[in-house]
Amino acid sequence: MVLKLSGEVLAGGTTTVLDHSVLTRLASEIVSATEKGVAVAVVLGGGNILRGANEEKAGRDRVVSDQMGMLATIINSMALAEALRRCGGKGRALSVIPVGPLAELYTRDRALEIMRNGGVAVVGGGTGLPYVSTDTAAALRAAELGAGLLLKATKVDGVYDRDPALHENAKRFKTIAFSEALGRNLKVMDTAAFALCREAGIPIRVFDYKPKGAVTAALLGKPLGSLVVPG
Repeated sequence: MVLKLSGEVLAGGTTTVLDHSVLTRLASEIVSATEKGVAVAVVLGGGNILRGANEEKAGRDRVVSDQMGMLATIINSMALAEALRRCGGKGRALSVIPVGPLAELYTRDRALEIMRNGGVAVVGGGTGLPYVSTDTAAALRAAELGAGLLLKATKVDGVYDRDPALHENAKRFKTIAFSEALGRNLKVMDTAAFALCREAGIPIRVFDYKPKGAVTAALLGKPLGSLVVPG
């Protein structure tokens, strides 16, 4: 199973780069799932440290901006892997970009080895390419690692027919097909990530990470939030 965590999740809604109480809780909940036999890889965003899109708007070259964002995701992967180990798990930081002693170089075989041995492969570096989001990186890892489900932890408890922050009568979907989500132009993930999951037949579960135990429950297959399914 692949879990996508944004950088904002690690910041915990605060102005700090990393909220250590949130980091510890997330790590503890992931470890709880691995102890029950769930094989887990985590793909991280880096928006709590730096957003490539914001750097570009400020006038920086897009390729350089995205590369800076990739480095931010590696910092987050190191932080989460260390938190997993503190919580009694076997977290290993992997990077798509070679970073020497800071994190192991990501390969499919190495990630699968870690997961088979009850550890958590924490993957930073995005796809290693500019112009590609970490949502797409998560979808790519899910396909590459043969995941049966991609979990997207967010601040919203699922997929709605309209923005629930603006519309009190917004309807949350328990289950929705890829085709309907596309037809309604619902922002489940970015277009490339969504298309990749659709082509690979990988369902996406969007859920709210904030309630205590939610991450463990989602990893154990509990029907939280919304499930986007092939069709």
